[in-house]
Amino acid sequence: MDVSPLVWVLTIVFIVGLLLFDFIFHVRKAHVPTLREAAVWSALYVGIALLFGVAVLFFGGSRFGQEYFAGYVTEKALSVDNLFVFLVIISSFRVPREDQQKVLLFGIVFSLIARTGFIFLGAALINTFAWVFYLFGLILLITAGNLLKPESSDTDEADNVVVRLARRFLKTSEEYDGDKLVTTVDGRRVLTPMLLVMVAIGGTDILFALDSIPAIFGLTQEIFLVFTATAFSLLGLRQLYFLIDGLLDRLIYLKFGLAVILAFIGVKLVLHALHENNVPFINDGEPVDVFEVSTGLSLAVILGVLVVTVVASLLSPRGRAQTDIANARRHAKAYLDLDYTTDAEERERVFRALLREEESISRLPAKRRQWIRDESGLMELLRQAHALADERRPDLDVPSPEQVAQLPAQSRQERAEDAGGRR
Repeated sequence: MDVSPLVWVLTIVFIVGLLLFDFIFHVRKAHVPTLREAAVWSALYVGIALLFGVAVLFFGGSRFGQEYFAGYVTEKALSVDNLFVFLVIISSFRVPREDQQKVLLFGIVFSLIARTGFIFLGAALINTFAWVFYLFGLILLITAGNLLKPESSDTDEADNVVVRLARRFLKTSEEYDGDKLVTTVDGRRVLTPMLLVMVAIGGTDILFALDSIPAIFGLTQEIFLVFTATAFSLLGLRQLYFLIDGLLDRLIYLKFGLAVILAFIGVKLVLHALHENNVPFINDGEPVDVFEVSTGLSLAVILGVLVVTVVASLLSPRGRAQTDIANARRHAKAYLDLDYTTDAEERERVFRALLREEESISRLPAKRRQWIRDESGLMELLRQAHALADERRPDLDVPSPEQVAQLPAQSRQERAEDAGGRR
């Protein structure tokens, strides 16, 4: 694909301009974005990415247009999965809600810089060593296998090597000072926990790049398309975080879908490597006549897997129950955390969300509500949140958490359904 230096410069200026606009008009002043704000700006960034793809189709032809859209969709899906980890990090470090936007924007900028470096490094390796396709394919196959592993019980803690080193060598204060990186404690200038959060986000971004860059190189080797698809998939990620914050736990099958996609691209890379083979111990260094997956087929498989994965997750009763329980736990912790936000309206919104989730839990089938009773820690969180609400709003009449977890005697209809299920 022949891209002039002028087009490169204009594209980079446009992307940097979007990031600056995002910071100046949305992030610089700490606030909690409304659902409408997050939805409008998420739609705008997706629209910009799609319009860019249409331009690639018009000026570059169908092949490059398909490669761009395949890369963009794959990178966007991987970035949504990354939001799970961002949520864990932000929750683990108890970042105040109104300051979370700045953390996310830093993560996006750092990720864009790091991935740009990986893109040019990957391109240089591919142009020099054809066997790199074997390596990229192996990385994706291993990553797909890791996604299928059951998660450990300590996944709610952000404690990777980068964070541990930062905690050891960077002395920070115990409390946040707004979104500042440096504050004064007892007359001394010290770093705030905000810096540790950014180190954690940056460290995980580097790990994310190790699977996302080989994935997109498996769909296109055009550097301009790799760069733009990656950049546009990251833009709008901050708004998307606030838009689907409460739905992340609902996508229970997303990891399985991503595993299938990464494995598919991994196999595609290996087949391409065989087709271009020059490794001496494989077919005496001669190319192997194998089937190569077309870009159109790749795009169809990626879109098909994502649609099936998302629809299955949204329709899953287990997913709905898991979402309500996870969000109830998260909102109870946020409401009890006095440092979570200084915005009274935001705290009230959190408690109203908690009540809605408790109401949804109360309508779950008996076997699902049993999960609540089995989690004594969650029940205690709910009791504390209600006790705090009673202190702040004694006139507020809300049901107790025990009513949510109560397992009433089965009605005739429930007994009939259970009996029918056993038969």
